Amino acid sequence: MSLTKVHSGKVRELYAVGDDQLLMVASDRISAFDVILAEPIPHKGRVLTAMTVHWLEALADLAPSHLVTADPASLPDGAAELGDVAGRAMVVRRADMLPIECIVRGYLAGSGWKEYRQSGTLHGTPLPAGLAQAQRLEEPMFTPSTKAEEGHDLNISFDEAVEIVGKETAALARDLCVEAYRRAHAAAEAEGIIVADTKFELGFIDGQLAICDEVLTPDSSRFWPAEKWSPGTNPPSYDKQPVRDWLEGSGWDKTPPPPALPSEVVQATSDRYVTAYERICGRRLADWYGA
Repeated sequence: MSLTKVHSGKVRELYAVGDDQLLMVASDRISAFDVILAEPIPHKGRVLTAMTVHWLEALADLAPSHLVTADPASLPDGAAELGDVAGRAMVVRRADMLPIECIVRGYLAGSGWKEYRQSGTLHGTPLPAGLAQAQRLEEPMFTPSTKAEEGHDLNISFDEAVEIVGKETAALARDLCVEAYRRAHAAAEAEGIIVADTKFELGFIDGQLAICDEVLTPDSSRFWPAEKWSPGTNPPSYDKQPVRDWLEGSGWDKTPPPPALPSEVVQATSDRYVTAYERICGRRLADWYGA
């Protein structure tokens, strides 16, 4: 029985499993500057899936999730037709997804640092003067954004999130995401990794707000090695930074088609993804499904 594809994203494919479940398959595709590159990153899909399962299990007492199983033996009929999906596929429950990205920032980095330099604010909230790049915030901040069908998501204030999803849901999302971030930060810090910021996707399942999609992965989070972090610097991150750095220096104008990535850039990026999983989760990727 062939599965029906219901969505194809930059990284993931979604297939219908009956009326109330989906098969979510994480590919090894990688995108940069909103363009999908031709070269896959070995192990990337398995890392994203393994980390998501790790964190959904770790946060299970905090909130329900969409996860049903990642066990290849329990995948639906037709999954084998999709190729080698062991370790890259999860069966998940369908959810009524919130139309906002639920971002939590514990440090001043990325677009947050850019906004602070320009206006002294973070998603419209005034911050103390004199903060440095990569400085730890006094308290983690819930900084939502829109979900853009095309182009870039737009940072919004909490009040704007309230206008989109309602006061009660916005408060529930904020409290859930901030607590999940606190737990993840503490766990990763014990392994020598700083979770600078992360993006959660939430949705309602059976009337409860649940954690969905990918969770605390290098694609949705900024992970820094603690030994290389200090305020006033731009610490290296466990993500696709080698790809971005190479593309920035290649002379590419950031419109399709992108240039071909050198093999050493592909390998360096793969190594970062695997290292992120193994350091943060304390497990070997070789022990995960599909090895």
